[in-house]
Amino acid sequence: MASLNKVLLIGNLTRDPEVRYTPKGSAVCDLGLAVNRRYTTESGERQEEVTFLDVVLWGKQAELAGQYLHKGRAVFIEGRLQMDTWEDKTTQQKRSKIKIVCENMQFIDSKGGGGQRGGDGGDHGDEGGPPARSFQRPAAAGARPPQRPQAPPSRDEFNEGPITEGMEEDDIPF
Repeated sequence: MASLNKVLLIGNLTRDPEVRYTPKGSAVCDLGLAVNRRYTTESGERQEEVTFLDVVLWGKQAELAGQYLHKGRAVFIEGRLQMDTWEDKTTQQKRSKIKIVCENMQFIDSKGGGGQRGGDGGDHGDEGGPPARSFQRPAAAGARPPQRPQAPPSRDEFNEGPITEGMEEDDIPF
């Protein structure tokens, strides 16, 4: 049976990142993310709803988030859903919560805060961080590799008529 657990989110931090370290020294960062949805009702009224999500980052990405992100900053998160379950100590009831485990993070707005909502869009000195950059694990190839022009196979390779008959070179899908 096929299965896919993939989440792509763009939102704003609801609080400053909280970085901590495991006993073995691995960095862990917890983020609060607000993701907005805008829509128009049948009556033509514009509505906006906000979804608040918890995100966890590990390793170098956790350290970078703690160093450069702050409340209100826009960020792109690519990751997966994970269910946490525990027993409430006071009520002894089973509790659960879904969170996002980040596999790739990109800063959306630049150092000056020009991409932040609610601000004046001007330069805010040293707040923010580096310009928008991607921090990606080598194995998590979320981005498409650069396309190299390829020549279509020759007629002799397939021992048939021309494969591009009636097509312009720009119409070839590879």
